[in-house]
Amino acid sequence: MPAALEIAPIAASEYGELLPLIAAYQHFYEVEDIDEERNHRFFRRFIGPSDAGLLLGARRDGHLVGYACLYWHFSSTKARETVLMNDLYVVPETRGEGVGRALIEASLAIARERGAAELEWQTAPDNHTAQRLYDATGAIRSTWLSYELDA
Repeated sequence: MPAALEIAPIAASEYGELLPLIAAYQHFYEVEDIDEERNHRFFRRFIGPSDAGLLLGARRDGHLVGYACLYWHFSSTKARETVLMNDLYVVPETRGEGVGRALIEASLAIARERGAAELEWQTAPDNHTAQRLYDATGAIRSTWLSYELDA
């Protein structure tokens, strides 16, 4: 049986340990130009306290085994804040052990503490493993389509 899981915001002292997981998440989504220095600068904004969001880490036996990056943002249709779980990553060797679900539950608790209207997230259409987890949480698939334009 796996050791107990601890979910907590990533502290500044733990930030260096998180960066390889961020790069692994980007690699999973086939990002071609992973830049460690850019990642270091960009994600640092989510170390609490932060007006931008929050990095949550999942630790087992003192080792970081997953993370979620939450962005504070807004819904015009609800005229309220929402929380976007922009990233959710679990190291491959601990997938299926409840780490992803624990990060989602912790993210939802934070959204509720903030008085947010909802916790929302997206995944790639072909990421069926993640979709099975997301469907099992009781989350409702959005009917919205995402569009992107390169800037």
